[in-house]
Amino acid sequence: MVVRIFGLSVVVTIVSLIIAFLYGGVEALILTAILGVFEISLSFDNAVINATILRRMSEFWQKIFLTIGILIAVFGMRLVFPLVIVWLASGLNPVEALDLALNPPPNDAAYFPNGDPSYETIITDAHPQIAAFGGMFLLMLFLDFVFEKRDLQWLRPIERPLAKIGKLDQLSVVVALLVLAVVSQTLAKEPGTVLFSGILGLMTYLLVGGLGDLFESQGEDDDDAAAGDDDAERSVATKAGDTAAQAPASKGVGTTAGKAAFFLFMYLEVLDASFSFDGVIGAFAISQDIFIIALGLGVGAMWIRSLTVYLVRQGTLDDYAYLEHGAMWAIGALAAILLISIKHEVPEVVTGLIGVGFIGAAYLSSLVRNKRIEAAGGQVEHLGG
Repeated sequence: MVVRIFGLSVVVTIVSLIIAFLYGGVEALILTAILGVFEISLSFDNAVINATILRRMSEFWQKIFLTIGILIAVFGMRLVFPLVIVWLASGLNPVEALDLALNPPPNDAAYFPNGDPSYETIITDAHPQIAAFGGMFLLMLFLDFVFEKRDLQWLRPIERPLAKIGKLDQLSVVVALLVLAVVSQTLAKEPGTVLFSGILGLMTYLLVGGLGDLFESQGEDDDDAAAGDDDAERSVATKAGDTAAQAPASKGVGTTAGKAAFFLFMYLEVLDASFSFDGVIGAFAISQDIFIIALGLGVGAMWIRSLTVYLVRQGTLDDYAYLEHGAMWAIGALAAILLISIKHEVPEVVTGLIGVGFIGAAYLSSLVRNKRIEAAGGQVEHLGG
């Protein structure tokens, strides 16, 4: 299973390094490798976060996540998306935006001699809007988790009262909008722009998540109906002695499940966009070449996605019950960091360490819980939750 899951990552890595070498020689190859390690080190916690969603998808859609999804992640989020931002922010047409990206100022300066901003400068200046969008999307994900009543709780003194007040309808939206209003008025140079971007992030979360839940619930209803029909048909077939008619049929279920999985897939891609933008900006400290950046970050993203699938197939989230909680608290921390970064610069290393810290603590708590359950003779109690 390990070879089957990580084999594609190995192939992508080798091909990317070869392309980098042919494109820019040994220096480009080394920079691509460094960027790949950079992406993996900063995004390790993302694998656990993504796994909490990916495990709801079928094996087919998990393969889509690894194939088509990685193309979207590399070319869409790490190459085309920054170009679109430059295109919209600078008023340049797409060809001019690409030319700007390929031809930076001398000595990698922030501005050209005539005073025009560089590609990196335009991307950096657009950070508040992107941070507001991604921060609100992640904040909604975190709030929906902590406001939901759960039998298992990790940080009980915090999670229990939050779950109680979470009974109020649409509390997540109210809290998120309140946070956005405060952030836009206190941290943003352009409050209206940040407010608009944040609302778009919130609306995207509600739309994509809502459609996914809708089709998923319809799929469950269809499953129940199909199961009832199959039971009735098998009962009649058994009485008639028709063994061929006893095979279950669920043709309609696959279509509904496919729609639900599609929106979960889109949900994951928006998550990736929220996670990846700071990495794109940070990558400029290593290389100014957008193709090298896309190759290197793409290699890292591929390994993170393979790790995500591996965690799902291994049942790691089931074996270590608090990992999902740690991942969601890491999302909450990342949402806060994104919103703070609208005004104050937060190093990518700090962001990565906080996420890994939450997940590491959740993993250790899960080990302690498993040992207590084992010592109790395998009787599962809500230990710590």
